[in-house]
Amino acid sequence: MVIPTCYREGYARARELDPFWAELYVRHTNIGDPLADAVVEELAATASPDSVHGIISQALARPFSPNTLEPEAMRKLVASARRVPDWYDPQVTSAATRAFLRNSDLVMMGLVAGSIIEGFATLISKSFNIRGRLRDNGVRRLKQNMLHLLEQLMPGGLLPGGDGWRLSLRIRLVHAQSRLLLLRSNEWDVATLGMPLSAAHTMLGTAAFSARLMRHVARLGGDFTKAEREAFVRTWRYTSVLLGVPEAIRFADSESAMHAFGIGATCEPVYDHDSIMLANGIINSAPIVLGHTTPRERRSLARHLYRVSRNLIGEEKADQLRYPPSRGISTVTLVRWKNRAQRLLQLLPGSRWPMQRFSQLLEASNLHDLQHSYALPTMLHDEDSRPW
Repeated sequence: MVIPTCYREGYARARELDPFWAELYVRHTNIGDPLADAVVEELAATASPDSVHGIISQALARPFSPNTLEPEAMRKLVASARRVPDWYDPQVTSAATRAFLRNSDLVMMGLVAGSIIEGFATLISKSFNIRGRLRDNGVRRLKQNMLHLLEQLMPGGLLPGGDGWRLSLRIRLVHAQSRLLLLRSNEWDVATLGMPLSAAHTMLGTAAFSARLMRHVARLGGDFTKAEREAFVRTWRYTSVLLGVPEAIRFADSESAMHAFGIGATCEPVYDHDSIMLANGIINSAPIVLGHTTPRERRSLARHLYRVSRNLIGEEKADQLRYPPSRGISTVTLVRWKNRAQRLLQLLPGSRWPMQRFSQLLEASNLHDLQHSYALPTMLHDEDSRPW
């Protein structure tokens, strides 16, 4: 096994915890996504940038009626993605959906202040920063994460042709195109860094957005039952299939997802300036996503999110990411008490809190006129690329 240089210290630490999973993770840092990579390579060779949106949107809109004019690699990808695993049960997703809608505000907070930081402040932050995606378009990127979470939990969303299904494949193709652009540049060293946007990182992200997110929501006072938490993670298990996570490193349930995340995070190199830029960029973009536009409101909410994030990810990681210092009672404890009080108040006749919570979710995930674009980035640096 070839171990990228930056993973050697973390791999040695992870082997002391679980040598089998440590090797699996590091092995997959050298692997991309063969099916999706073949699609973007064929599109780059045969299609103009103006035609990419139409090709992808038509292929994903008719998964069971492929057009013979579509690129062969696209037909293979869609054929693979339309096979729903025997173990996936839409009724399980329905249970996750009900709990998600009851707790949508806490899920958003746990996602922004915890899971996205933990999933993206890894080595994946380097690919984001090279491309400038979060630096220049951090608000849109957060909205895309919110939208993806919402669409996959809507009834039928993950079934072939559903909104969550199509969005998952769109994200997969964007990752593949970004990987192609990075590999063709002189700004990415595979021997040192491994494959950009690797299969290992995709797995780590899905584990962060599922099992780790459920842990954060519980600490914030969410009322997911054990069965609903498991349903949420199992829904993400299917989403990980659509995103191209290989079976060898795909988690099956909450316990295996937490274990996979722990070993993968241990393998990752220590935080560097890319991680610091990404984490702080997310925290400072979140107030705009959540509808706070005045400078005073944004500063106030950013300070609050820094304190919540520090409690969720831990003091050591927060200090490494250069968070502002925080003193006094745990902010997560205050959020938990506040949420429990709100749940009691919403039982009163005439309470509008559930509707306000859902309205906030819809606004946070609204991409407006860019929502249905299937265009792909055309240049390495986002500021040079065509809109996508």
